[in-house]
Amino acid sequence: QVQLVESGGGLVQAGGSLRLSCAASGNIFSINAMAWYRQAPGNQRELVARITNGGSTNYADSVKGRFTISRDNAKNTVYLQMNSLKPEATAVYYCMADRPYSRDAWGQGTQVTVPS
Repeated sequence: QVQLVESGGGLVQAGGSLRLSCAASGNIFSINAMAWYRQAPGNQRELVARITNGGSTNYADSVKGRFTISRDNAKNTVYLQMNSLKPEATAVYYCMADRPYSRDAWGQGTQVTVPS
């Protein structure tokens, strides 16, 4: 089992920044990669950014150049630094642990709100 706890969401004005954190615990050795997803009201959950154990990253086109995913292996924590936030970033952000031999783990979600 893997447990994920997100933090760092909140309300920020357009153009501002937020940093989300996701702390993993449990069977972390089963994790192949970590990712951030988001889901806005009425929309499907979408991938925002992903980072592998080797440090390779990929981003949704809509956030490239503004969001950065990183990890601190000593703390078993993944971060999502979000800069130049736009109102369309408003969503619940979820941390996900990609486990190739077990069911993926999801956090409870953290709300990010960018008023228009």
